[in-house]
Amino acid sequence: MTMNTKRSSAKALLDIGAVGFSPESPITFKSGMQSPVYVDNRQLIHHPAAWHIIIENFKSLLESRCLEYEIIAGVAVGGVPHSSALAYTMKAPSIFIRKETKAHGAGKRIEGGPVRGRQVLLVEDLITTGGSSLSAVDCLREAGAQVTDALAIISYGFSDTASAFRRAGLALHTLTDFETLLELARAGQILSAAQIKVIRRWLADPYRWAAKL
Repeated sequence: MTMNTKRSSAKALLDIGAVGFSPESPITFKSGMQSPVYVDNRQLIHHPAAWHIIIENFKSLLESRCLEYEIIAGVAVGGVPHSSALAYTMKAPSIFIRKETKAHGAGKRIEGGPVRGRQVLLVEDLITTGGSSLSAVDCLREAGAQVTDALAIISYGFSDTASAFRRAGLALHTLTDFETLLELARAGQILSAAQIKVIRRWLADPYRWAAKL
């Protein structure tokens, strides 16, 4: 990932107000972890200029790292718009993976087409603990797909998440990171130095941060 990619991706998120700070009323992730900061990449589809930057940066990342794929897959719900737009751009087949098997109809979890024997590239909007991504990878592999790489706009960068991806044999490629995001937020006076200090303290110890308040 180049510095230009990191900065332009982070700026796109900041420009649409996708980054929020709320230490007084922390958000609670599915894992139970509490956070003073949130990133809502679902807003991107409402802002075509910013979304175009993200999709073009995904394309550049694919090409610069020579990632191999035959199918581009999105993890429902957040990853699906980006995987679909990227697949359309790259003229590649697109699928998506439900969080759970559909309880009616054909009872599918993988939607769009067969994956057996195919190299599948996974796309997420945001990586927190990585649970949804790894569940999708398990589903794809059980269906006979090869999955070695995942793309995301940004990750919180937790060490436990990185370890889980390594154990799963999955390489994570992100467009930007929190250090770049915080640097631009401070320069643009979106977040104060005091707010950034709180966020960095949380990033360093996310599971125990709330107990220290």
